[in-house]
Amino acid sequence: MMRYRLLAVLAFVFSLALGPDVRALPSTSVADAPFLSNEATHTGVWYEIFVRAWYDTNGDGIGDLNGVTAKLDYLQSLGVNGIWLMPINASPSYHGYDVTDYKAINPQYGTMQDFERLVAEAHKRGIKVIIDLVINHTSDKHPWFVSALDPHSSYRGWYTWAGPTTDTKALSATDSPAWHTRDGQTFLGDFSAGMPDLNYDDPDVRHEMVKIGQFWLAKGVDGFRLDAARHIYDDLKTDTGKPETTRKNVVWWSEFRQGLQTVNPDVYLVGEVTMPSPDLLAPYLKPLGSVFNFPLAEQMIQSAQSEQATPLNALLTSTYAAFHKAAGSDFIDAPFLSNHDQERVFSRLDGNVDHMRVAAAMLLTLPGRPFLYYGEELGVLGRKPDQNLREPMRWERDPDVITESRWKPITSGQGGEVSVQAEQPDPHSLLNTYRALIHWRSQEPLLRDGDIRVVSLQNAHVVAYERFIGEHRVLVLHNLSGQPQSVKLKRKDGYQRVELQTGNDATYVDGELDLPPYVSVVMQ
Repeated sequence: MMRYRLLAVLAFVFSLALGPDVRALPSTSVADAPFLSNEATHTGVWYEIFVRAWYDTNGDGIGDLNGVTAKLDYLQSLGVNGIWLMPINASPSYHGYDVTDYKAINPQYGTMQDFERLVAEAHKRGIKVIIDLVINHTSDKHPWFVSALDPHSSYRGWYTWAGPTTDTKALSATDSPAWHTRDGQTFLGDFSAGMPDLNYDDPDVRHEMVKIGQFWLAKGVDGFRLDAARHIYDDLKTDTGKPETTRKNVVWWSEFRQGLQTVNPDVYLVGEVTMPSPDLLAPYLKPLGSVFNFPLAEQMIQSAQSEQATPLNALLTSTYAAFHKAAGSDFIDAPFLSNHDQERVFSRLDGNVDHMRVAAAMLLTLPGRPFLYYGEELGVLGRKPDQNLREPMRWERDPDVITESRWKPITSGQGGEVSVQAEQPDPHSLLNTYRALIHWRSQEPLLRDGDIRVVSLQNAHVVAYERFIGEHRVLVLHNLSGQPQSVKLKRKDGYQRVELQTGNDATYVDGELDLPPYVSVVMQ
């Protein structure tokens, strides 16, 4: 979290067994190293898992909760500090974003006992667990909605129904039809007819949703990823961007957080707020504490692809200025590159592994809690439709091994060389690049817990920023280009050596830093 208290200096020695492509140079001396109150689990790296696609332990071809438990050691070796499970509730769909029972586990994934065991085993390894909470809408098969079709039902007010003056041809905030008809009755559903929106003007709905959150906290979860967080009141296209819409969303999420904090004062909430600018994300930071940084994700991918640093430098500056203005230091950024709704980052980068490595290096040297999408560390490809973004995780070279998820065929055309089994022993693999970069955050605490300040170098191909707390700082530089870049640093800034680099050949002599193509460095 971006609120800091300096503690007494501690010894922190972390040795990495890295291949030649990703080298850890000697760390700062113990006497000079600042150590902070935030644990790695507060500002460490998080990992998104689609359980159906992950790992199958009962041979039915569908990933399950026991499969997540079975692979916790892999996640721990990668350096992951927290996992986000996509929806695990009972649902009629493959993806689970239309819930029929908020307090039940999808039977294809296992039992509540399996889930409780997963949480316990994750916590033993220092890995926190958050689950997707889909409370903007329910399934149209949820008992609440089925009952609400009766105008006399006590659940009638839990949903929104068209009146005589309603424009039933209006578009929703997602550019799809907002109104849908069932049994002669027309109801609001931002996303589809199968996902009727809950009515948060009804106090019973608000009360029930707080209770559901408290239920899962009592099961041991550490928090929630909040699906469609801006759409609680941002229902129609005409609602989008209105201050009153944002205000009502903020009031609800503040109420929700307060209710959860009675069970767990440190509950972690991260909202899916799909807005195009930092200024539009910022109001959600106070009630939620964390939101996914969609504008930054898009710009990092564009900058890696174009090899141009200037737009990213500008966005980093405006992002953290807006965030600090809205929430002071009381927020956790949630940067990422792609998720289950977006084309996979390696596809966006046209399979260019150099661009992928530098995108990963940018992500994993930013403040907050960087999120990885499962398979990203392997270089998995995936383009729309959505099912192709959520294909089976690649564990073995042989896709027919019984424990591999087979919930759908793999369409990317990638073979067994894109798998954990193939990449694990290869020091030059993308997997081991990710592993090394993640461990940088343990080796250099300022990468985990420091604030950020962009440094202007007048070089269109180099992104540079300081990570700092008080007088303690490191300088991070990324050469986005396929050409060597030379950077002159000011002696007054005091940087003396390259501490970490994604390669072996970056050099710093007499104030001049020579960066090979696509290399990232951390300087002391």
